Amino acid sequence: MERLPIFDPTVSPKELKIVFVPRPKSLRNLRIGLVSNTKYNSDKLLLKIAAILEKEHGAKSHRIHSKRNAGVPADPVIIKEFKDQCDVVVAGIGD
Repeated sequence: MERLPIFDPTVSPKELKIVFVPRPKSLRNLRIGLVSNTKYNSDKLLLKIAAILEKEHGAKSHRIHSKRNAGVPADPVIIKEFKDQCDVVVAGIGD
């Protein structure tokens, strides 16, 4: 898997490496986690995406949580819950 550099413009320059997790071959019977960033309509968009993934791709279920605000990482409690109870996660934006 290729590592891509990520740059954060809010701090002094430093390179962060991320590794993308391979996508599942199918969503059939997978549990979807949805993370809303609290921007306007983010939750509505995510719920529509979940409905499509369930209806058209066989996803089993979904759960949604919101971050405290768009500029911070998700709460560790949410991250743990998603690790324990979800197979894939979709992070949403709005506006």
